Amino acid sequence: MATIKDIAQLAGVSIATVSRVLNYDTTLSVGDETKKRIFEAAEELSYKKKPVRKQESGKIALLQWYTEKEELEDLYYMSIRLGVENRCRQLGFQLDKYFQDNYEMLKSDEVQGLVAIGKFSENQVKELHSITNHIVFVDSSPDEEQFDSIVIDFEKATEKVLEHFVAKGHEKIGYIGGREGFKDKTSIIEDQRELAFKRYLGEKGLLNEALMYCGTFSADDGHSLMTKAIQQHGENLPSAFFAGNDSIAVGALRALLEEGIAVPERVNIIGVNDISISKYVYPSLSTVKVYTELMGETAVDTLLERIDGRKTAKKIFIATKLVIRNSSF
Repeated sequence: MATIKDIAQLAGVSIATVSRVLNYDTTLSVGDETKKRIFEAAEELSYKKKPVRKQESGKIALLQWYTEKEELEDLYYMSIRLGVENRCRQLGFQLDKYFQDNYEMLKSDEVQGLVAIGKFSENQVKELHSITNHIVFVDSSPDEEQFDSIVIDFEKATEKVLEHFVAKGHEKIGYIGGREGFKDKTSIIEDQRELAFKRYLGEKGLLNEALMYCGTFSADDGHSLMTKAIQQHGENLPSAFFAGNDSIAVGALRALLEEGIAVPERVNIIGVNDISISKYVYPSLSTVKVYTELMGETAVDTLLERIDGRKTAKKIFIATKLVIRNSSF
């Protein structure tokens, strides 16, 4: 496993800066470009290098539904993007990258196909379809009869965490999650983690919605929501929390440690995604591993099948795995 020192060397910064950035230390004043170098260095060092194949001909586009700044708050999407980039590099394909804040430029690009990462409304899907017939959606499936998609079963991932907590004897389990909306502001998106949490614990007779908190999928909201939970519940704080993603979990960990609440002795916490920084935070984060690099690679391979003539749409589920580290028993 790469060390924080390795990341610091690759990013060209100090070890202390890397440690504080990976732990989302809000007292550290560094620019987004420095953060991006550190996060991408961590991803690169965790990525399994594969040989470059013979140069192919062709150009595809990648659209990230986040802006570059938003991507720094939720590294899940950065990791998928880097998987796409690495696969294109291995295959020798040219890749044009677009973020939400430069999306209009995509409309004038001439590409053979498009990898669309994130969640897109019906109107946005129609607009993307007008650019190219060859689209694969990653992390959403807006029309599985028409478009290819690479997705995760977040309901099953949530059940893995809750089954683990219940097996360990936890009866009071909290939730800190996020909610998202389409970028064209047409509607809020239902989150499968939140729905699965309510259903599973409801069936077990363990659901207490007063222990559920929702904001955005950011470390800042993880911190503020956990701080709110501590203030509201005091000594009755749950013994376990499920966090909707790793960024939320890292922020929640910071809030617990600031209040002197021992993790995992007093409170267990498990996130989702296993982004590259999860093993470097303190304490190292238990999480559900989502194979984001494989999602990106599979998206490229699936898109190339379409370009080569496949007509029938595919919906591919990528498996997940519960990884227990030091933030939980």
